[in-house]
Amino acid sequence: MFSRLHRGSLCVIIGLLLLSLMACGSTQAEPDTCDDLPDILFFDDFNGEMDCGWTTYNRGGGIAAIQNSAMQLKVSQPGEIWWTNPLRTFDDVVIRVEARQVAGANDNAYGVICRYQNEDNFYVFLISGDGYYAIGKYQTGVDNVTYLTENSQFQLSEAINTGVASNELQVSCIGNQLSLEVNGASVVTVTDPTFVTGDIGLAASTLQATAGTFEFDNVQVTPP
Repeated sequence: MFSRLHRGSLCVIIGLLLLSLMACGSTQAEPDTCDDLPDILFFDDFNGEMDCGWTTYNRGGGIAAIQNSAMQLKVSQPGEIWWTNPLRTFDDVVIRVEARQVAGANDNAYGVICRYQNEDNFYVFLISGDGYYAIGKYQTGVDNVTYLTENSQFQLSEAINTGVASNELQVSCIGNQLSLEVNGASVVTVTDPTFVTGDIGLAASTLQATAGTFEFDNVQVTPP
């Protein structure tokens, strides 16, 4: 079962913004047949035919639920990131997902987690509704998120569809190389040796008082 965590972190989208970490959970279901496809380690299209074990919850500030044939995250507390995991362990993987901003201010962050150890230790690959991206690392003993992208900041990319729109994300966690592609365009590759295995996840945050709604669909995990 997920625990709840709050801590300060440094995030740059337009100027310096504060992004803190919060993970919440209430229910977990037993996995079904989401791991049994040829050449695919994991797949979920959230159409109701498979139960892939994602954690769902409804807590103050964040909701994770399967809605509209997608995993939907609703976040309403500015500066807090919420996520859900399917409770598995992978090593080297390529993760593909359809991610879309459904409602809320464009000053946000949403995307994919890989090599999730626990609420203190994981990588997160984020894009924003105003066209920025970053790869972040949370690690025990470090109070703030460490951004592995250039200048330890979010960076602008024209590959990102802004506002209420969908983006195809591809995250590669292979050895110590971490890469993000958006809509078929490679936007960043960084190197970090800290985590080598762990779960995947889906994450979202709003950085304004306006609540944000985000949906994720067709999550696919394959070997490199």
